[in-house]
Amino acid sequence: MDKKELLKYCLANEDSAETYPFKDYPEMAVIRHKSNNKWFALIFYLNKKLYVNLKCNPWDAAVLRDEYPYVKPAWHMNKVHWNTVDVAVADKDVLKQMIENSFELTKPHKRTN
Repeated sequence: MDKKELLKYCLANEDSAETYPFKDYPEMAVIRHKSNNKWFALIFYLNKKLYVNLKCNPWDAAVLRDEYPYVKPAWHMNKVHWNTVDVAVADKDVLKQMIENSFELTKPHKRTN
């Protein structure tokens, strides 16, 4: 998966927005919810390799790291709740599921009053 395809998948939901908030890192894309502004993906290059940071519940984060060598504790983020994925070697279906899970974890909660 290349950056264009990764962005397209992350932006498939209408509540997703692509932003570039870091002037010192113009290639670093933050994908967030329009409705609550919460991040669910950070797409970046490190040493000329494409990575994505994705939110995860702590249990799943540990399991994914144990099961897949291309999943590591998050670069530059909370390592309990975020993982970094090497996009070039990641299984596409696993990566897509991780993106969907991150989106779900960060979406607005509906209140019942």
